[in-house]
Amino acid sequence: MERIPITKDGYSTLKEELERLKRVERPKNIKAIEEARAHGDLSENAEFHAAKERQSFLCGRIEDLEYKLASADIIDTDKLPKDRAVFGCRVLLENVDTGEESEYQLVGPDESDAKKGRISVASPLGKALIGKKPFDELTLQVPNGTRCYEIVEIR
Repeated sequence: MERIPITKDGYSTLKEELERLKRVERPKNIKAIEEARAHGDLSENAEFHAAKERQSFLCGRIEDLEYKLASADIIDTDKLPKDRAVFGCRVLLENVDTGEESEYQLVGPDESDAKKGRISVASPLGKALIGKKPFDELTLQVPNGTRCYEIVEIR
């Protein structure tokens, strides 16, 4: 089984979602199936079919979360080096061409959320950042050309 890196917060978030699905969503869905079944003819019962589809989705998501939690490699980000970009650190980048700054945290694939500034270490930018130090430059191929960044700070 391949180990998947994850922060403590990311692990907690996945675990909370799993518990919510098992303790709240699945029982609610079971009731919805029972209620839909009580309406009679199942072959033309849209509520029943929707509830069964939801049940299938919930089972798949629960199985997926259980696998991710079982294969998680929880990384304590407090004990990581601060002199270079590694999993869990925050990196302040400056676009060399525009001077625009962006800050990203390097996280595991299940925690990434670009809108929140969390990028996966498996993404092209994440891979390019790993091991780099402040003032290093990196060049990335993006869909509309090439971008050059300088690492301003690692937190």
